[in-house]
Amino acid sequence: QVQLVESGGGLVQAGGSVRLSCAASGSIFSINEMGWYRQDPGKQREMVASVTSGGGTKYADSVKGRFAISRDNAQNTVYLQMNSLKPEDTAVYFCNAKGTFWRTSLVKILTPFDSWGQGTQVTVSS
Repeated sequence: QVQLVESGGGLVQAGGSVRLSCAASGSIFSINEMGWYRQDPGKQREMVASVTSGGGTKYADSVKGRFAISRDNAQNTVYLQMNSLKPEDTAVYFCNAKGTFWRTSLVKILTPFDSWGQGTQVTVSS
C-alpha cells in the first residue's frame, strides 16, 4: 500500500504561519493528486487545498490568499504553507493522495490508491 507521513503543525498565535509537510512512500507508480483536508471535532472533514501532478491547484474559499499548496513530484511530497492564521483554522489537518501503485501478488498489478495520513493538529490561539 501507500503510506503518508505528515509533519509540522503545533500551536501558533493568530497572524502567525505554519508549514505542513506530507511524504508518500510505497511502491508508487504515480500520484495524480495530493491535498490537505481538515476536521474539527463534531464537524465533517473539509478540503483545504489540493494540487495535481501538473501543478493545478484548488483552495477552499476560506483559505484563499492565505494558504499555498505545493508539491515535489520527485520526492512524492506535498506542502501546505499557512499564513495569516486565524483561530478558526484550528483543526486536525490530514494529508491525502490519490494515484496508482504496484500491488504485488503472484505478479505486479497496477492498482489505484486513495490514502490518508494520520493527521496533525494545528491550534491557533487568539
